Amino acid sequence: MSQRPNRPPTVNLYWLYLILFMLLLASFLFMPERQTSVPITYLEFQQWVERRLVKKVVIVANHREAEVYLTPQALELNDIKERLKKGLFGWLPFSFRVVSVEKLEEYLQSRYIPYEVVERTDYLGIFLQYVLPILLIVAVWLFIFGRMSGRGGGGPSPGNIFTIGRSRAAVFDAENRVSITFEDVAGLEEAKQEVREVVDFLKNPQKFTRLGGKIPKGVLLVGPPGTGKTLLAKAVAGEAGVPFFSISGSDFVEMFVGVGAARVRDLFRQAKEKAPCIVFIDEIDAVGRVRSRMNVPLTNDERENTLNQLLVEMDGFNTDAGIIVMAATNRPDILDPALLRPGRFDRVIYIDRPDIKEREAIFQVHIRNLILAPDVDIHKLALQTPGFVGADIANVCNEAALIAARKDRPAITMADFQEAIDKVIGGLERRSRVISPEEKRIVAYHEAGHAIAGWFLEHADPLLKVSIIPRGYAALGYAQYLPKEQYLYTQAQLLDMMAMTLAGRASEEITFGQVSTGAQNDLERVTQLAYAMVTQYGMSGLGHFAYKPSDETFWQRPYSEETARRIDAEVQRIIQDAYDRAKLVLQEHYEGLKALAEKLLEKEVLYQDEIEAILGPRPHGYGTLEKVHAPPVG
Repeated sequence: MSQRPNRPPTVNLYWLYLILFMLLLASFLFMPERQTSVPITYLEFQQWVERRLVKKVVIVANHREAEVYLTPQALELNDIKERLKKGLFGWLPFSFRVVSVEKLEEYLQSRYIPYEVVERTDYLGIFLQYVLPILLIVAVWLFIFGRMSGRGGGGPSPGNIFTIGRSRAAVFDAENRVSITFEDVAGLEEAKQEVREVVDFLKNPQKFTRLGGKIPKGVLLVGPPGTGKTLLAKAVAGEAGVPFFSISGSDFVEMFVGVGAARVRDLFRQAKEKAPCIVFIDEIDAVGRVRSRMNVPLTNDERENTLNQLLVEMDGFNTDAGIIVMAATNRPDILDPALLRPGRFDRVIYIDRPDIKEREAIFQVHIRNLILAPDVDIHKLALQTPGFVGADIANVCNEAALIAARKDRPAITMADFQEAIDKVIGGLERRSRVISPEEKRIVAYHEAGHAIAGWFLEHADPLLKVSIIPRGYAALGYAQYLPKEQYLYTQAQLLDMMAMTLAGRASEEITFGQVSTGAQNDLERVTQLAYAMVTQYGMSGLGHFAYKPSDETFWQRPYSEETARRIDAEVQRIIQDAYDRAKLVLQEHYEGLKALAEKLLEKEVLYQDEIEAILGPRPHGYGTLEKVHAPPVG
């Protein structure tokens, strides 16, 4: 067996710099004062002169100090021997301050004492006082600058301050190829069809150029967080088999002026060398935010310089160069218009939340490596996760596996998935939270009020389940619904949604004659929806107007004080009407409300089939959705 050759240990120069800095600092702060002589008074000097103990005197004129050297006989005297101190080069002389050099010379001449007048420069003192602090400051600056320049992956090598302007993009090429393909991206069929053209161009550009067509320079992926924008960009690189440059928008921005623009230039220089390739900028809104308007300094100059350089570089290469710029953001509304114009990002692909079929496909991707029990129904899981994005579904699958492992199950059951969905929606179950019977009863009637209104209102979303188990930070209970896959809402639907949201507080008032603080989140949602109906959707008595401020009127309301009062009054009327309607529905079905609340107090969680057993079939049906039954206990 061959032995690995012995390599000398590598030494990090930064640690040597740090140790040297600490030693110099300690020597400068804690070193005792350098002593070059033993101080005496002028009176003592005169007494020694009278006793003929002084051998000679050296007057340091520029320091206004006199050094006194005694005779060998004087050094043997006890009173003087006690004051002697040893230096590096023998016994230190005695010294005293000189007021007047001329008078001291006259005095020494009158006593016939040899003396000389000299001038001295304290080079060590000058070094400690002036040079050492400057060296310490430079050392600290080099240390910090070097650490900042070496931060991040794929960027400049640590310790070289001259590489701070290098791009920090992670490069995936032939040696480190991206392994993700379109098979790993479930759903997003329309988006995948759009980006397949990018793959075809990178593989066979003559297919497009022979007809005179030009492939888009840039593709912007827009959508809510977790919908798979970054995953789709990696899949494009994996399918095309070309180098893939991945960088975040925040990696361009630095505290040093000009660094961001330099990194943009270096990124596109590397891309041209490895063309054909894909340059992917994640969270591009960090650097592509809209520039200042109306002479209001909303942004800093360094970020704007970086954006300007990015705009120049995206215009600086030809469409047949083989460089495709892809970017992702969930804030397209704040991007600069110059970045979105044709010629830079020619194609904008919106990636929305997946529908039920796409959620089912995403579940199929994430359960590949999971051991599932026979009772797991992927279609029902997709049915119970409306509004979930790909990241949420991946989290549900992982949580279900952890829950099953915690319970020592041989496979993941449907109950484990159901518990994982509840954990993702409402947070961690907190059965240890101590709730008084009175509070638990209020929560039960509150959630039962939501359930009754959702069951009997025509346009309310069908109820999936209702729970009074505390979860998360402050949730004491929640009701889960199955919203329809729709994008437009009528005024009647919004009013039913508001009445259903307010039914929890209405139930408290009807049952207990007073309300609690449990409806805080409900009131916030209803208020926001009511103001949107009045100021954005034109669904009120104020007419068909939109009062939402535009970009040009961001700092002021585009309506008068009288209109503001009318808006507030209209919002109050809409909310009060919805509340009265919720009370009316609950009063008509109070027996069902009471039975449902008591059953909740008994079982804590009720599913759709159990609610149907208490209230009867839903009058307005379940739409196109299937009923979801309670999972088996196990």
